[in-house]
Amino acid sequence: MDNYTDYPSYDYNYNYTNDNYSDGEFFTPCPVSTLHGSNIFLPILYYIIFLTGFLGNLCVIIVVTSRGKKGGRLVDTFVVNLALADLIFVLTLPLWAISASRNSYWEFGSSGNLLCKLSSYIISVNRFSNIFFLTCMSVDRYLAVVKLMDSRYLRSSRCIKITCAVVWLSSLAFGIPSLVYRRVDGQSCNDDKNSPFFLVLSLILPLLTFVLPVFVIMFCYGTIIMHLKKHCAAAAAANPRTEARRRHSLKMVLSIIVAFVVSWLPYNIFKVITISSQLLNNVPSCEDRLWQRNGVVVSCCLAFLNSCVNPVIYFLLDHHFRRRAKILFKTCLGESKLLQSYNSSTSFTNAGTSESFGISGRTQLQMSE
Repeated sequence: MDNYTDYPSYDYNYNYTNDNYSDGEFFTPCPVSTLHGSNIFLPILYYIIFLTGFLGNLCVIIVVTSRGKKGGRLVDTFVVNLALADLIFVLTLPLWAISASRNSYWEFGSSGNLLCKLSSYIISVNRFSNIFFLTCMSVDRYLAVVKLMDSRYLRSSRCIKITCAVVWLSSLAFGIPSLVYRRVDGQSCNDDKNSPFFLVLSLILPLLTFVLPVFVIMFCYGTIIMHLKKHCAAAAAANPRTEARRRHSLKMVLSIIVAFVVSWLPYNIFKVITISSQLLNNVPSCEDRLWQRNGVVVSCCLAFLNSCVNPVIYFLLDHHFRRRAKILFKTCLGESKLLQSYNSSTSFTNAGTSESFGISGRTQLQMSE
């Protein structure tokens, strides 16, 4: 059965086995076909994303949280939560890498079905939390630039923490369909495509969790750009340092949002096409089916790359993050050298003491003789 699924469970061996009949007509089975070399390049790519995403996002969390309350920025709360979501997500990639190396066969023994559900659920929660946190960051930039004087409470630390909690709860709720309808079907981790309710829900969710947030983001940045064009000179003259910091933060958030939209837009397009086709009972040709399936494979890879892009953006565009990372690195390096120096001096002192004791002992022995 073809896989119009949420995430990287591609049914490479599809041949119309359960869809051969439609309204009493028989359709010729499609030949088995796979994306050439997918069982090699997909596992390699997943492991690369896993390593870079794990180290990069862990570094972001350590660097940003090390600033403490004194040196922290309000937007950093969203940055940490975004990195945490990506960090949890990349932990599931080794499972998908192993499955991809076996042509999507999900062979994990008795716990295979549980791992299938949990890993798919984590991926769904990651996707939803990412776009929600990015939307919150856009609204935060909008309030900071356009409604600065009227948004003191909304941009307070307490309010932002409550917002993050609401985002996590919403993402966990939106991910429940993947937890319920995902299972090991035959030898692959697939969605239950026989449920009309799940198919309709899978079509509605991209509209609620991708299209709508993107429109909110576009509104926020459109308004910000218009506001900056009007008040650019006056604001820069009044407080040049604050204005420069605000623009810098704006550029960083915008870069993160553009990277997310570019990464996830192709996947959402392919998903809407395939689910709409199934809901309308359209049976595509073998060529169209192969094109859709390969499109999902490639777009999934692009979407997953987003989990290791954000740390690069922070390091390249956020000079606060870069400076803090360098300070932290030098501090750790200095402590490491200090520890080595201390260990060396301790060893030298101990050796010197032993040697002195030995000489003194020999002298006393000679004197007694």
